Amino acid sequence: MTRRALVLIVSALVTSGAAAGAAPPNAADLEAELVCPVCETTLDQSTAPVAQRMKAFIRVRIAAGDSEQEIKDALVDQFGPAVLATPLKSGFGLLAWLLPLAALLAGAVVVGLLIRSWSGRRDLPADDRPLDPQLEQRVDEELARFDG
Repeated sequence: MTRRALVLIVSALVTSGAAAGAAPPNAADLEAELVCPVCETTLDQSTAPVAQRMKAFIRVRIAAGDSEQEIKDALVDQFGPAVLATPLKSGFGLLAWLLPLAALLAGAVVVGLLIRSWSGRRDLPADDRPLDPQLEQRVDEELARFDG
């Protein structure tokens, strides 16, 4: 009985994973990943006429069974790569992905060097001279008054 339940669970997981992979793209997700060529905001925020036509195109292509990548490719062919909200991960678009990482790394190095230089300045030579006897007596009296 336990073996049969295990087989049923595993088969259910396998078929649900295959069904999830074959699910049609979500129009709202696509609209958030594409940019209106007129107002240069994402389609989900744009009310420009061209954005409305692009949204209608997306819905028609989803109904026709196109994948997310096929829809994006068709819109890139029509409007150019600037229609994608995220830059391409090749060519000049790769610079848009790497430049912020390089800036973050450079900032971390600068902060590390500053911390290192600041911590080195803190080591001042200790003053080994004894306190003035009157000052030492006054400090002791104040501490005794504070403790008492």
